[in-house]
Amino acid sequence: MVETPGKLSLWAIEVFIAAVEEGSVSNAAKRLSASVSSVSQQLTNLEAALGATLLDRSTRPQQLTSAGALFLKRAQTILSEANQAKAELAVYNFSSMTRLRLGLIEDFDAEVTPALMVQLASALKGCQFLLESASSYTLTDALESRSLDLIAVADLDIADKWMEVHSLMTEPFIAVAPKGYVDQTKPVFDQLEKLPFVRYSSRQMMGRQIEAHLSRQRINLPNRFEFGSYHAILSMVASGRSWTVTTPLGYMSGQRFHGALDVMPLPFKALSRSISLIARKGEMDSIAGDVAGLMRPLIREKLVTPCLEQFPWMGAGFRVE
Repeated sequence: MVETPGKLSLWAIEVFIAAVEEGSVSNAAKRLSASVSSVSQQLTNLEAALGATLLDRSTRPQQLTSAGALFLKRAQTILSEANQAKAELAVYNFSSMTRLRLGLIEDFDAEVTPALMVQLASALKGCQFLLESASSYTLTDALESRSLDLIAVADLDIADKWMEVHSLMTEPFIAVAPKGYVDQTKPVFDQLEKLPFVRYSSRQMMGRQIEAHLSRQRINLPNRFEFGSYHAILSMVASGRSWTVTTPLGYMSGQRFHGALDVMPLPFKALSRSISLIARKGEMDSIAGDVAGLMRPLIREKLVTPCLEQFPWMGAGFRVE
């Protein structure tokens, strides 16, 4: 269907917002799964309808004009209201959703994510799914920029007023050492200190949380190894040459190393983190809560119960909320 120039459309407004947030017409086209020519035409039609130039496309990156900056606030409100209206209608028929953009932390990749997608695909038969797996900070930025609808992330320091938060689980931090290295009848930390400590990357939320906790305990460990991958860290520990601090989800993601690892409580003050499903407040109505409701039993079945059977000492510190 060809739109008549001079008339505003929600699609043109969504294209405009995407072009602003992505910094170029080509990037906006990729985000919206549309052609560059179609996106460019929508922007032209919108500017004609408003009688104003919104984007200076002669610059690299393109810049908002003064009129574009003024309209952007209205455009975001219009699109937010339209999304809210769609969410309210979806309450009556959850299966009517046509697109769901979901981001999950990498901790869920092996067990929870595949099972969740099977359930969602069954419930939303006509829905197109976009799934991203990344760090908590990356997914939060994507939610705020409206390139994702829902994210499941560790929420230590990212909660904000614009977020709708549904708690999923809490897990303790744990120490992981080479198999047989630690005699737990003797002071554990004294033994671990003799091995190099492998850190999580300071660019990741987990790495920052661990470092802040160590600092509060006045524990200063030499910074020799800093990795951004669970598998790289657990492989290093399994080789017998280091130890680390991680979480049950981190440990369970490296199953091929388990035979070479010992897991124990932190040999200093306990620490935990929470994981939540987050949406933009006022836009998903009951849908975020519905997805959280699907995730909790999966997390319990796939992660919490098997881990507690192996390590009952984790107790209530590892739980579904």
